[in-house]
Amino acid sequence: MPKDAASSRITNAWDDAHANAMSEPEKLLYRSNLLGSDKRVTNYGGGNTSAKVMQPDPLTGEEVEVLWVKGSGGDIGSIKMEGFSTLYMDKLRALKGKYRGVEFEDEMVGYLPHCTFNLNPRAASIDTPLHAYVPKKHVDHVHPDSIIAIAASENSKELTQKIFGDAIGWLPWKKPGYELGLWLETFCLDNPEAKGVVLESHGLFTWADDARECYELTLETINRAIGWFEEETAGKAPFGGETHPTLPADERRRVAAALMPAIRGMISGESHKVGHFDDQDAVLTFVGAKDMERLAALGTSCPDHFLRTKIRPLVVDFDPANPDIAATLDGLKGMVEEYRADYAAYYERCKHDDSPAMRDPNAVVYLVPGVGMITFAKDKATARISGEFYVNAINVMRNSDAVSRYQGLPEQEAFDIEYWLLEEAKLQRMPKPKSLAGRIAIVTGGAGGIGSATAEKYLSEGACVVLADIDTDALAATEENLSGRYSSDVVRVVQMNVTSEEAVAQAYADMAVEFGGVDIVVSNAGIASSAKVEDTTLDLWNKNMSILSTGYFLVSREAFRTLKTQGIGGSIIFVASKNGLAASPGAAAYCTAKASEIHLARCLALEGAPEGIRVNTVNPDAVLRGSKIWSGEWLDQRASTYGTDKDGLEEMYRERSLLKRSVLPEDIAAACYFFASDESAKSTGNIVNVDAGNVQAFTR
Repeated sequence: MPKDAASSRITNAWDDAHANAMSEPEKLLYRSNLLGSDKRVTNYGGGNTSAKVMQPDPLTGEEVEVLWVKGSGGDIGSIKMEGFSTLYMDKLRALKGKYRGVEFEDEMVGYLPHCTFNLNPRAASIDTPLHAYVPKKHVDHVHPDSIIAIAASENSKELTQKIFGDAIGWLPWKKPGYELGLWLETFCLDNPEAKGVVLESHGLFTWADDARECYELTLETINRAIGWFEEETAGKAPFGGETHPTLPADERRRVAAALMPAIRGMISGESHKVGHFDDQDAVLTFVGAKDMERLAALGTSCPDHFLRTKIRPLVVDFDPANPDIAATLDGLKGMVEEYRADYAAYYERCKHDDSPAMRDPNAVVYLVPGVGMITFAKDKATARISGEFYVNAINVMRNSDAVSRYQGLPEQEAFDIEYWLLEEAKLQRMPKPKSLAGRIAIVTGGAGGIGSATAEKYLSEGACVVLADIDTDALAATEENLSGRYSSDVVRVVQMNVTSEEAVAQAYADMAVEFGGVDIVVSNAGIASSAKVEDTTLDLWNKNMSILSTGYFLVSREAFRTLKTQGIGGSIIFVASKNGLAASPGAAAYCTAKASEIHLARCLALEGAPEGIRVNTVNPDAVLRGSKIWSGEWLDQRASTYGTDKDGLEEMYRERSLLKRSVLPEDIAAACYFFASDESAKSTGNIVNVDAGNVQAFTR
């Protein structure tokens, strides 16, 4: 075997020393996690595993046979013991007496809770009968690209026989459910020597009476398919060869940064979407290939694929040999509208009397020749995973079309999966989205106390957040903290000097590629200085104005450009200061710059209103805890101004306030959340003081 071929095979990771002390359910978990750890075995959330185990009945104490099987909605790579459903096998067998035929098979799902063992609350999945009726103790069902490439070929039955002989059988396409479970049972009884089966347009089932044997059989079957395809496709240009050149990496990102906010605005009418950009080699090969449009139009094959990606993508009209971004942007609206019309026509052709109402008709996947793939979904993780699924589909199409002819699912079959009433019921059970779900925020000064507290508040309400700061060390620490608690999907950082036009523009371009655009802008980057007017140097004056006035202008100007491109409104929040309304001794430069921020916000509120862009101001006062500007000279200077020491300054500010309370970063974050959320949908040009009460700063 060539060295590069060996590296393409999936490695057997089973460790007897680790597994021998395990119970059978623990071995099932171990096997599942091993299989799910390699995306060549199955995609995220795809496939399921099971084991039939003898256990004492909690009521009688008698040994009974229990099916342990991945529960509804789980992922075998990350599943824990509580992720498995447990059901009495004798009751599952008794279900056959309740079955009224294929036209009534969906009702069988309602009987599964009656089979529950030990009051397990984990809901059983629709695939439970497929595991229950295979007469072997251990069953793996996975979706490897190499197997689906066989299953999605026009002559998949012949290919299965050619590659595997009689060891692995074949069954024609059948929607997952009770009937398919009976088909599998019949196949096993009629073919007792078979070790598995390829399901047309779906995936692979393998089985054995030993956990390790089942695991190794699954890997052996997948690796045989990988090796066969490598031999058959060696020297062949994938997808008919290259038609469009691939742009350099920086150019690809530049095009994506221009397209993504425009697409996002067009498809976020019902709910805000978050984007993901992918330009890995497999994607670039596909989007630049001769056969790309033909294959893309056929749609995906495996149900797991098109439930995540819709049945087919939108191919963006872009010529990388003669790139004209402006022309592509001009034509985007027509492309999106055409896709929506095609989707609505597909729905009308295929719907049944009891079909759920048509869902969002917009594309999930956007293929851009020479550039890559863009995906949009309700949140970042879903957008990323949808892209991963389409890469699976690309791998399937590449191999299938190289050895046979790739075929997608028949349109009606695809519709019946997409609008399956059981699938609709699952969607209806999903929790209500958080208040900022689908929103994208950028927070300048994001590594400071107010900035990081505001970012955390937004993240807790479902937003994606870009932290912008000039302090790289503090930025890295804040990213690690927030990513660790809210996932790396939703947190990005960018080193940004707010006084640099280039740096600000690049930050928005990066945000567009990472998330698709922007909805919420929090201008919070700042400094503080204290000096009597006669001691205020021109450099100190200019530094305050540059960061606190010009910086807020540059960040807002770039925000307006992106927000207007999207056309779905937005919210800009200035974190100014009590000092912008009430003068303080020995801080003329700082107070003047802060006053400038407040008036700039008013001007922007006027300009933004026709576009649905709201601009509001939060005025903190004396937020000492966690604030970087209070850790240096400013603290010494203000303590000196008020004739106290560092320890007494916070107490002095608290006693000075009307409410006699300290102001914390979380208090400012709460006000920034109010102005970002729909709770303030009818507020613009406003000021909220968060200062525990200061009569000098009253706005009226």
